[in-house]
Amino acid sequence: MNLIAISINHKTAPIEVREALHLNKDEIADLILLLKQDLLSEGLIISTCNRTEIFGLPKKNILINEVLIDYLINYKNVKGIKKEHFNGFFSCSAVKHLFAVATGIDSLILGDSQILGQVKEAIEISEELKFVGKTFRRLLDTSVRAGKRAIKETTIGEGAVSISYAAVQVIEKIFANLDKKSALVIGAGSTSELAALHLRDKGVGKITISNRTKTKAEVLADKVHGETLSFQFLKEQISNFDIILSATSSIDYILTFEDIKQMMKKRKNASVCLMDIAIPRDIDPKSARLDNVFYNDIDSLKSIVDKNLKKRENEIPIIEKIIIEEMINYYSWYNSLDVIPAIKNLRNFFEEIRTDEIEKIKNKISDEDYLKIDEMTKRLVGRLLHNPTIKLRQLAEKGTNYEETANSILLLKNVFDLYSKNEKSFDNEIND
Repeated sequence: MNLIAISINHKTAPIEVREALHLNKDEIADLILLLKQDLLSEGLIISTCNRTEIFGLPKKNILINEVLIDYLINYKNVKGIKKEHFNGFFSCSAVKHLFAVATGIDSLILGDSQILGQVKEAIEISEELKFVGKTFRRLLDTSVRAGKRAIKETTIGEGAVSISYAAVQVIEKIFANLDKKSALVIGAGSTSELAALHLRDKGVGKITISNRTKTKAEVLADKVHGETLSFQFLKEQISNFDIILSATSSIDYILTFEDIKQMMKKRKNASVCLMDIAIPRDIDPKSARLDNVFYNDIDSLKSIVDKNLKKRENEIPIIEKIIIEEMINYYSWYNSLDVIPAIKNLRNFFEEIRTDEIEKIKNKISDEDYLKIDEMTKRLVGRLLHNPTIKLRQLAEKGTNYEETANSILLLKNVFDLYSKNEKSFDNEIND
């Protein structure tokens, strides 16, 4: 399978380069139509915030990865993009890379739960534009199956690997029924937004946003279906919240030890969870000394993240084994597409010779002798072709020996001239 692939991702290029080559859905559809016309018979385009990749079957065997790279750069009409920012893959390595992407082990966040869905969306676009044939469709289905197996058979997607999500997971362990709890998010930047969205997804009963810039607080509150609290009244109102998560850029404490102490008196010492995910810290860490105050900062949360990342890394060998298994399954199927016709053509070739030769003596011998010779020559041809037939089938079933299988079939075709008329005309076209 002459699959080629190019990839620019978080490992090969800085964010500004990845942004320059990012493709939205409309651009992907447009580029597919152009690629179908010029370079590829079938293909797939994946473009996320961390990667843009093109997989495809070239219309001509002479197409190399550099041509595809130039095509993408020219389509986006950007200057100064170095080819060193790209990785190129061919044949088995392209298949293996596709499976690595689908299983999440090639993601910026190891085990990223979103990537499989993004791969599925990319497949849907290719299918809608009839950019997928039988063999390529089987390959894409296999990549999705590998991704599903990674989720089902390993813990690659379990455990928080971001500070924001780790904070929310700790909160879950402290409070059993989040739907009955109220949360205050201080700040409206990217970190606060992620934390607020996680709180929303976990079903926290009420979410309130407080930020120095009121409009930013309102935008984030709208995203999480929450409310806003004026920053100037923050300290007066903190006792109303079971969860306080802060992530601002303040250089001083927003909530001091005395603020938390007074808050606990107003709450009659009811438990409160303080998540300080700011640098420098927003909440005085001495607050942890108070009874029923569950305090965490970035350092304590980072230790959780590091532990979870280590657990995910330990799953990589298992997923790599899944990838190899699925590659073997795919290539066993793919090899059989060539092997079965090759065996049939070889047997037909020998059968034509056999029947031609015995027909020459048919009128020179008795019917009884003719039948004996006919049976004997059939057995002779069967024995001659037994070993090559078994060998070809074994190569196909192993799956990993695609090149050896292809070379064996090519040798048979060359030695016995088993090419079809279409293949001969194609060869003449290439030679011309």
